[in-house]
Amino acid sequence: MVNKNQPKTKARAIGRDIRVSLLKMQRVLDRIRYCSYEEALVSPEFMPYRACYPVSKLVLSAAANGSNNLGLNKSDLFVSKTWVDNSKYLRRFCPRAQGRSYSIKKPTCKVTIESSSKSVRN
Repeated sequence: MVNKNQPKTKARAIGRDIRVSLLKMQRVLDRIRYCSYEEALVSPEFMPYRACYPVSKLVLSAAANGSNNLGLNKSDLFVSKTWVDNSKYLRRFCPRAQGRSYSIKKPTCKVTIESSSKSVRN
């Protein structure tokens, strides 16, 4: 049962339709889960993946949401939950032999990063 009097101390940032496949994004999110805010900002800088830039922006956004909306201190934040879901496909068509067309599906994903204060670890 959820206690409604308990203050909300989780900040969330959602990135929709990011042009990276699900598994490639999951590889980066597994590295920053349960890390502190500073470590979650620094570690994607040294990873050689294209998915690191949107993840860095989402970590910054979650921390800004926590400090502005909830009054949390950025130095006390850590990444409590991360998850990624499939989103819609970009559909492109490529010409083939004898006037046929071949569809190319370019995957996109929806990323959610949730950060909370270190004093309220779940």
